[in-house]
Amino acid sequence: MKDISIGLLGFGAIGTGVVKLLQRNGSLINRRLGARLILARVADVRPGPRPGAKLKRGIFTTDAEAVIDDPNIPIIIELIGGDTVALKLVRRALEKGKHVVTANKALLAKHAEELFRAAQKSGSALAFEASVGGAIPIIRSLREAFVAAEFSSIYGIINGTSNYILSRMTKDGADFKDALAGAQRQGYAEANPAFDVDGTDAAHKLAILVMLAYGTPVKFTDIYREGIMHVTALDIAMAAEFGYRIKLLAIAKGDRDWIEARVHPTLIRSSHVLANVEGAHNAIFVEGEPLIEAMLFGHGAGMMPTAGAVMGDVVEVARDMLAGSAPHRAPMRAWPEDARKRVPIRNIMMREGEYYLRCTVADRPGVLSKIASILGNNGISIARVIQKGRDIKGTVPIFLLTHGALEQNLARAVKEMDRLDVVKGKIVFIRIEE
Repeated sequence: MKDISIGLLGFGAIGTGVVKLLQRNGSLINRRLGARLILARVADVRPGPRPGAKLKRGIFTTDAEAVIDDPNIPIIIELIGGDTVALKLVRRALEKGKHVVTANKALLAKHAEELFRAAQKSGSALAFEASVGGAIPIIRSLREAFVAAEFSSIYGIINGTSNYILSRMTKDGADFKDALAGAQRQGYAEANPAFDVDGTDAAHKLAILVMLAYGTPVKFTDIYREGIMHVTALDIAMAAEFGYRIKLLAIAKGDRDWIEARVHPTLIRSSHVLANVEGAHNAIFVEGEPLIEAMLFGHGAGMMPTAGAVMGDVVEVARDMLAGSAPHRAPMRAWPEDARKRVPIRNIMMREGEYYLRCTVADRPGVLSKIASILGNNGISIARVIQKGRDIKGTVPIFLLTHGALEQNLARAVKEMDRLDVVKGKIVFIRIEE
């Protein structure tokens, strides 16, 4: 049985999971592969043991470049994260003809074009199943299983931290701050959760999905992103009263001339399958011809689910090596280079759809008519209104659902309403996807 050596860069949580998986299921993986995967070197800036993952003597180093430069290691796993040191190391590995497996969504969202060009030039594989959805095989599905599908839309719950927080707020009536603290206690949120709760992490992943589904280069900064920090327990309760749940969705919609790519809190019907994805789970719902509808669901993060996705890529690369196949048998970005074309991402202001609004207003006659007048003057009609009881400060909350409207019109109307002296506090609006 042939030996294939692996170099691991990054011995954090996911790197520890890869080592554990090799130790626990190594013989099974080797039998399925028909070769032995050997963990030859492990590099990390932090020396010292990791719980449950004991390394053989002499394979740990703090010199990542030495692992890349080792001529006996053909496969490099990059689990450092970020897009600074990791970019330098992945670029170096590809230029040396090494195959690279990564879970680094930020790296690919920002530097995909450069890195895939380098892989193409050197004849190396760049595999990235673990970058989106953890254990969910969405990358492989977009590249191969769904190759005949023309996607009209993709809706993803692809950040487990935010989904856990919103699930807690929905189930327990907790406010955002308490739900976030609970997520941190459970290990679902970092001490600094900014990238999770402000939509950045989901936008990184959406950039990768758009690149694969629509065959276009994606400029990450063109993706609209909005977090969940302004969503309150009251919004969640009112959404339920209207028949909706609130989820942080990554949304892509395609047309021949433009693509929508946006991340934001969204009201979706309580009866929809995505509305019932709870806790830290992820789900990706795709629509199009000929599959009509399909959803992939599972653990979107965590040590072992992500490590499993990493090892799936390692085995795929190793199988190509054993078969003498070119790593580009299936295009790494799902489309041959000459079939890819740049399609612009449409500005969020061109979105047309329904909206939920929360307005805190003075408790006096005629307020609702002023709000309705401004909305009407901007081409927006009201579908439903609920007004709750007054509070001790003499204000009342009003909750509105609109019919379909252009977002630039809604934004203009909200700006006008915010200037009314009867409006107390900033008006909040959340998009609805039917």
